[in-house]
Amino acid sequence: MTLIIAGTVRVPPENLETFRPHMQAMLAASRAEDGCQDYSYAVDVADPGLVRVFEAWRDQAALDAHFRTSHMAAWRDQWPSFGVSDRQLFAYEIASQRPL
Repeated sequence: MTLIIAGTVRVPPENLETFRPHMQAMLAASRAEDGCQDYSYAVDVADPGLVRVFEAWRDQAALDAHFRTSHMAAWRDQWPSFGVSDRQLFAYEIASQRPL
């Protein structure tokens, strides 16, 4: 069963450009993990401080391993200095998918 993680975090718009290299490093490291099927961030066009998060993981074990990685710890350690706040992430268990 695939796990989808979807939601948002907030970053002050004036910090987005300096935060971008940290987001790119997190994307690269996470995408290289076993069990990561998709991992992305997108700045909302209508709300520049809102960063949309989308992840797909093979299973709960892969997600649990992700949470234990050194790059995840480093990622979270960066948040206060860039003003990351209002983390609203949700996990969805997906049994099947089909193209629309």
